[in-house]
Amino acid sequence: MEREKLGSRLGFILLSAGCAIGCGNVWKFPTLTGQSGGGAFVLLYLVFLIVLGLPVMTMEFSIGRASRKSPVRLYHALTPEKKVWRAHGYAALAGNLLLMMFYTVVSGWIMYYFVSSLTGKLGVVTDQAASAEFFTKLNDSPSVLIICTFTIIIVGFFVCSFKLDKGLEKVTKYLMLALLVIMIALAIYGFTLDGAKEGLKFYLVPDFTKINFNVVVAAMNQAFFTLSLGIGSMAIFGSYINKDRSLLGESVNVIVLDTFVAIVAGLIIFPSCFTYNVQPDGGPSLIFQTLPLVFSHLPGGRIWETLFFLFMTFAAFSTVLAVFENILSSFRDIFGWSRIKGSIICCAIMLVLSLPCILSFCVFKTSYAVLDIEDFLVSNILLPVGSLVYVLYCTSKKGWGWENFTMEANTGKGIKVKNPMRFYMSYILPVIIFALFVIGLVTFDYQGNIFDFFK
Repeated sequence: MEREKLGSRLGFILLSAGCAIGCGNVWKFPTLTGQSGGGAFVLLYLVFLIVLGLPVMTMEFSIGRASRKSPVRLYHALTPEKKVWRAHGYAALAGNLLLMMFYTVVSGWIMYYFVSSLTGKLGVVTDQAASAEFFTKLNDSPSVLIICTFTIIIVGFFVCSFKLDKGLEKVTKYLMLALLVIMIALAIYGFTLDGAKEGLKFYLVPDFTKINFNVVVAAMNQAFFTLSLGIGSMAIFGSYINKDRSLLGESVNVIVLDTFVAIVAGLIIFPSCFTYNVQPDGGPSLIFQTLPLVFSHLPGGRIWETLFFLFMTFAAFSTVLAVFENILSSFRDIFGWSRIKGSIICCAIMLVLSLPCILSFCVFKTSYAVLDIEDFLVSNILLPVGSLVYVLYCTSKKGWGWENFTMEANTGKGIKVKNPMRFYMSYILPVIIFALFVIGLVTFDYQGNIFDFFK
């Protein structure tokens, strides 16, 4: 089966950034920033993107481009005699499936809020209790949750069923460009609010007294989560590009675009919070319960509210499309399916797999337990462990090896991986990632309610 290719370099950058840009940028990043003291967390996050995210992304792109395969087959292509690495390919596929089992539900929430804002239904939210009740009613309705989630899944695989450059690449270009325009408009409007100065000071001026162990760990975790590293989400797009550009330089471009969206999301949210005396550390409810209340008090609030949730819908859907392509490509490599057949079967699989998370809210009433379990497996296990595997594979002689990695990464014009980087990437980076994995396992009980499910 001949490997498809993307139509342009811009398409590759926007697709890769689209995979990275999503709820991690517009929901999780502002939430963590608010909970972690503002500017100090932002500064740490930027540092960890460079020292952790950049090298791992370059490695993912490299093994993807060299193999021209999906995550489940790239090890077969690069080191056919070293079969032990292949297990991670299937773990990466499992990670993509697990991610979409809850991410499509969250994307459905966002789409519902956009439609409700567009039709005026969300405009009736006038106080904190009404805002919370609106979100509760959404999650109490099986039919609404199923319709929203299934719509995301069906539309996503419909787009993926077309040829790569005619479907996924073309749609993502429009999504990303529209997303950027809407974001900039919302951020400019945020600068005009009364609390803009105070909000921007909280957000952009580091207060180093806020830095502690938990803030450092949160910043490190977010650097991995926002880039979807470790489960082949970047390797798949590396497999679709030519060798005109070096991959360290392309990784920089993707990270800059991803970071721009995350930073601008905060420029939208925090001026609003400080204008209307909303606590910036409100946690996950900040987006779905607090911000609708803020928008209801703004002049022309419904317009800005609709634009905000449209922006969030675009961001979430760009990630859905990218991960669906990863899932589809993996199944196609395993079974040799056509795009259309693979899209239909993968769509059916994903519809079924999304049900446990949906039903946990409205039927079993376990609230966030299932979502937390799925998120825990992806964020605290599969992403860091997968990133560690990619690092070891690209730097160890028992894997693909440093020479093969750098030869592929440095092919083409642009920034090169230099030999002095070898010690850091071979010895220090794996230790940091392993430590992050262990810390994530030890501390998660205090950050979420996953263990409540087993009581």
